[in-house]
Amino acid sequence: QVQLVESGGGLVQPGGSLRLSCAASGSIFSINAMGWYRQAPGKQRELVAHITNGGSTNYADSLKGRFFISRSKGKNTVYLQMNSLKPEDTAVYYCSAKDYYNAVYWGQGTQVIVSS
Repeated sequence: QVQLVESGGGLVQPGGSLRLSCAASGSIFSINAMGWYRQAPGKQRELVAHITNGGSTNYADSLKGRFFISRSKGKNTVYLQMNSLKPEDTAVYYCSAKDYYNAVYWGQGTQVIVSS
């Protein structure tokens, strides 16, 4: 079992930046990839970014160049640096982890509101 705890959300003005963190605990040795998803009100959850143990990254096309995913050296924390934020980035952001058995784990989510 893997537990995920996100932090770093909040209210930010358009054009601002935020960095989200997600700390994994439990069977972290079994994790082979981690990522961030988001869900805006009335919309489906969508992929934001994904990073593998080998460091390969994947981003939603619309977010490339503004959002950046990284992982701590010990691989138990994943970060999402969000720059040039727009009101349409307002959503609950969820951390996810997938293990070698293809089980997927989710955090509780952290709210990001982009508004002036």
